[in-house]
Amino acid sequence: MADPMYRLIADDLESQIDAGELAPGSRLRTEQELQKKYRASRNTVRDAVKWLIARGLVETRPGQGTFVLETVDPFVTTLSTDARKGSSEGAVYCGDKQVEPWATDPPQVEIQRADEGVARELGLSEGADVVSRHQQRYVGETPWSLQTSFYPMSLVERGAVELTRPHDIRRGTVQYLEETLGLTQAGYRDTITVRAPSDIEASFFGVPADGRVAILAAVRTAFDEDGTPIRVTATVYPADRTLFAIDAGRVPSRVPDPAAEPAESAPTAGQLPADAPARGG
Repeated sequence: MADPMYRLIADDLESQIDAGELAPGSRLRTEQELQKKYRASRNTVRDAVKWLIARGLVETRPGQGTFVLETVDPFVTTLSTDARKGSSEGAVYCGDKQVEPWATDPPQVEIQRADEGVARELGLSEGADVVSRHQQRYVGETPWSLQTSFYPMSLVERGAVELTRPHDIRRGTVQYLEETLGLTQAGYRDTITVRAPSDIEASFFGVPADGRVAILAAVRTAFDEDGTPIRVTATVYPADRTLFAIDAGRVPSRVPDPAAEPAESAPTAGQLPADAPARGG
């Protein structure tokens, strides 16, 4: 069956974007001009533009028109780390090159009351005092992630007072807690959800606030050797520039970039080989 007219228009415009004929920041023709060019109805042209918006290729600015978005080379972030280390990520790659993210210094440090989610992860009562340490993180000049770690106030009361000071703990909080309190991070649990960005996140990452570009929210809860939670770290990444890799066992250190392959060649959930049976058994 032939593709509907709006898809043919969208595919043609996408080809022009891919070829550089429509450069990032350039404005598409007006609706009337597109109608005339493609001999299509107003609704068909609008559906084509909506398709491009959904694919993150263009955005419509009220009163200005529709503009081609600049594509961002995705950062491949490895979430696998040594359980006894403090980093929430391992190596980060952009294409074939390993890159070094950096964070704002000093971090923003506050004493807060734990909301329901933080209290649940740390095994505290809702409203209990916790120390939060927040940083904005970049790769080069590109906003990469926002990260906030929460610690029970009991750790400060036991002597880990550097947690409350607005400076970077260079050796890492995991090593600091081990040296200061004898607490060893023995393991962690990660959960990842997808949602629309908050206004603050949309502003920092420079993405639309309407959810067209999703936010990947990763929460890591760390435990000591007795199974007591000692830290919960919430990190958010924009989906338009983030790919996650999780290593298990012996694998090459270099992570291939799936975005460098044609979309049709990438494996998708539910895909079956041509000769696969319809049902497993």
